[in-house]
Amino acid sequence: MGKVAFATAVTCAAAACAVTALVVRQRMQSSVRWARIDTVTARVDVVMRELEERCATTVGKLRQLADAMAVEMHAGLAAEGASKLKMLISYVDNLPTGDEEGLFYALDLGGTNFRVLRVQLGGKEGRIVRQEFEEVSIPPHLMIGGSDELFDFIASALARFIASEGEDFHLPTGRQRELGFTFSFPVRQISIGSGTLVKWTKGFNIDATVGEDVVGELSRAMERQGLDMRVNDTIGTLAGGRYHDKDVVAAVILGTGTNAAYVERVEAIPKWQGLLPKSGETVINMEWGNFRSSHLPITEYDQALDDESLNPGEQIYEKLVSGMYLGEIFRRVLLRLAREAALFGETVPAKLEIPFSLRTPIMSAMHHDKSPDLTVVSTKLNEVLGISNTSLQTRKVVVQICDIIAKRSARLAAAGIVGIVKKVGRARDNAREGGSQLPRMVIAMDGGLYEHYMIFSESVQSTIKEILGEEASDSVVIKMANDGSGIGAALLAASHSHYLELEQDL
Repeated sequence: MGKVAFATAVTCAAAACAVTALVVRQRMQSSVRWARIDTVTARVDVVMRELEERCATTVGKLRQLADAMAVEMHAGLAAEGASKLKMLISYVDNLPTGDEEGLFYALDLGGTNFRVLRVQLGGKEGRIVRQEFEEVSIPPHLMIGGSDELFDFIASALARFIASEGEDFHLPTGRQRELGFTFSFPVRQISIGSGTLVKWTKGFNIDATVGEDVVGELSRAMERQGLDMRVNDTIGTLAGGRYHDKDVVAAVILGTGTNAAYVERVEAIPKWQGLLPKSGETVINMEWGNFRSSHLPITEYDQALDDESLNPGEQIYEKLVSGMYLGEIFRRVLLRLAREAALFGETVPAKLEIPFSLRTPIMSAMHHDKSPDLTVVSTKLNEVLGISNTSLQTRKVVVQICDIIAKRSARLAAAGIVGIVKKVGRARDNAREGGSQLPRMVIAMDGGLYEHYMIFSESVQSTIKEILGEEASDSVVIKMANDGSGIGAALLAASHSHYLELEQDL
């Protein structure tokens, strides 16, 4: 063989070896990559199975929760401190009838925002003739600052709103403006015009206000603004619902926070002291966010969230159910998957480490994504957390987590509603004749979580049917009371008007 031929043969052999080595290396890399993917998938599966098991809400468990809620309601009505539920007496004994007339204002302090409203009522024929409102955001520093600073801010916004009152609104000559005040925090009332703050929730923490009369705090701030108004503390959503439907027996808020109120017979309230109202009824503010039971499905994510909150060990039901916390629970599950199963790659996304960086509206948007390749999920992960280039499988896992967390919340909320229905229903069963049709019971619903998170609200409704059964659930109706707490506050100011009492005495 010549030198050239020999050199060519050697070169070809070397090239063949190189190609073979490259193929072997690529196959080895591919095997490692697939092994890594298999490992990631296996770890994700383990975490997801555990999440599903810990969040499980069987019908049996939900019925136990509904019974536990009813038991706690009875205990809370019997004596102060006998239940996790405060069962606060509101002293609201005249719910709106539709006959109310005149101009009334409302202030609805429900969380990080508050609303001021004015309503012109036209009686039976005119109903709500005209209404206007304005929403104001509370600066974060005022949520943890001083009491005077917070109420001065609120009163100044109210003063500006009153100053903008147009000619379409008419206050009878010689009358003082009247304000219904919805204060969506635990308050122990001693009359419809006064109530002391039991504790702050929803991220507020102003020690100086705890134990103080919040109506007095607002009234003094209004005086500093030069406002001359009569103030009543109210149970707004229930009043707003009753104004439109006489069968409303309870109101539930499912929004940033959660709470419930219902109409109770005074004779069923052993802790009631003093004269009984002529109506024989009053509204009970349950403060059900503080409900706790061994039947609640609490996960490690819930426990960690509670431990790190401003009020550890309190408001457990609210932390499982309300819109303020769902997105944060969702974030904590994603963070664990990012750390332990490399769901988003080898590096944990920095923004995912930030508490409350994932809000519930973002979770809702991803959960409702119906596109074949889950485009909304991809977009939101990128926009909010800086996570790009996710696989379709990863995005499906994200949606599955949304589904588990949202439906657990909805089903727990439904169990609470059934607890109220059972408490109210038993009283109605005793009052009606045997064999008559089940009475219609309407739940007035308010809150953005229920209104805007459609999968959540549909799950609440279907779960009520599941717990009660088809026939019994047909008598339970949920009706949205849009802005119920605000309008309801104005309506209660009307139904408890000082001038109405004077007219009745004439």
